[in-house]
Amino acid sequence: MTERYAPGRSGGIQLSGKGSNWTYGIGYFEAGGNGSDDFNNTAVTARGTVAPIQTNNMVVHLGAGYTTRDADTQADEVDTFNLELAGASGPFHAQAEYFDSEEGQVDVDGYYVQLGWIITGESRPYKAGAFKRVKPASPKGAWEVVARFEDGDGKYSDVGLATTDGEQTTLGVNYYANKNVRLGMSYMDGEEANGASGDEVRARLQYAF
Repeated sequence: MTERYAPGRSGGIQLSGKGSNWTYGIGYFEAGGNGSDDFNNTAVTARGTVAPIQTNNMVVHLGAGYTTRDADTQADEVDTFNLELAGASGPFHAQAEYFDSEEGQVDVDGYYVQLGWIITGESRPYKAGAFKRVKPASPKGAWEVVARFEDGDGKYSDVGLATTDGEQTTLGVNYYANKNVRLGMSYMDGEEANGASGDEVRARLQYAF
């Protein structure tokens, strides 16, 4: 649900830093702007994270971000902020995020909660304010099951739920063949506040360098 309000890749400058359990970044970006996107001018973004608990077996992550962008709409400007909460303990991990975006008289907000269990016992690595991809401990690979619930108003790119209030539930399983290759399959079910609904089965093969 958050795709419409997330800044895309753009040219710009960024200042960032990190410590043993914290990170920060602030940047100014300018998109090319071909007239096909509502957000194609300039943006100022900032994000900070801290891990008050970070041991070999447990991580607690807190984060916050803010973006202000010029927009090719009647509102002229879009302001978005988000709050992050995540944690991991052994093979179990969880994360949640809340966002609020104001575009003129329109105030859009939403959240998601996601839970995961790596059945084969691996832990999800954490470094520099982000969880990294799973590295299988066995040549046979690693298996993970995930569940996610999201709710909010905005454009739903997954299941095509138009632009009204809605919610979506996702159940999935991932197979990590090695540290670079992941095969995932998920089932998504979405519903609008007006009663319209849709579902989808999706498979994805990913190779990460």
